[in-house]
Amino acid sequence: MNIYIVIPAHNEADCISLTLESIVKQTLLPKQLVIVNDNSTDNTKSIVEKFVSKHSWITLINSTSSNKHLPGSKIINAFYKGFKILDSNYDIICKFDADLIFPENYLEKISNHFKGNAKLGMAAGFCYISKNDNWVIENLTRKDHIRGALKAYRKKCFNDIGKLKPAMGWDTVDELLAQYYDWELLTDSSLHVKHLKPTGINYNKSAKYLQGEAMYKMRYGFLLNLLTALKMGVKKRKISYFNNYMVGYCKAVINKPDRLVTISQGVFIRKLRWKNILQKLKK
Repeated sequence: MNIYIVIPAHNEADCISLTLESIVKQTLLPKQLVIVNDNSTDNTKSIVEKFVSKHSWITLINSTSSNKHLPGSKIINAFYKGFKILDSNYDIICKFDADLIFPENYLEKISNHFKGNAKLGMAAGFCYISKNDNWVIENLTRKDHIRGALKAYRKKCFNDIGKLKPAMGWDTVDELLAQYYDWELLTDSSLHVKHLKPTGINYNKSAKYLQGEAMYKMRYGFLLNLLTALKMGVKKRKISYFNNYMVGYCKAVINKPDRLVTISQGVFIRKLRWKNILQKLKK
């Protein structure tokens, strides 16, 4: 299968060489890899250029944008700058972060999963972070959630969901829409990917309300947002997480930003979320 990869990178000089080294050592190499150097002020550009000089299938794009590291729009806008230079001859399109170290068989196993199941729309491994000199799973979400750091899509699924939304929540709404269009998702627990920077470490403070806003944009409704806010507050052991979710949602109700999904998609999303909640309560 033809695998294309786009990696947005903003000031990743301390990590990106490790990421690229792990990709060029894959047992199944991608057909094309595009790194979008998104307004970096460090040595990201020169590091990537060394890989470009050695591998004809790697391309570097230099882009200018805001210095603010807001989740969602910045990284997806950078992704599209790389995506638009690719041809359409891919079977799998990947959006990867620039701070990952992949096991050598990662792309081969992901490709085999897609080959073995025609209904598989998205697949990934698991992110691990360094903690007390050990690599432990980055336990932020459900284990069946495909993390935004390492997304792989079948082309048909990618097109069905309308590609990626340049907004906070893009890495949740993509999965929900994939299921809306009857695609299956897979996370492979045998694929341990080292995540060198914990999620959210570089987020700007002004991003704190965006999760609640994303719940509104995905048409979760007040009660589902409340339960999500409670869960995150408990998981993080900080009431500020609960408050930020709720304030962000309420601000969105007042300001009415554009939704990420249609009314019918919203109905499906709410039913799916309530189904998952009820299943957990029965266990």
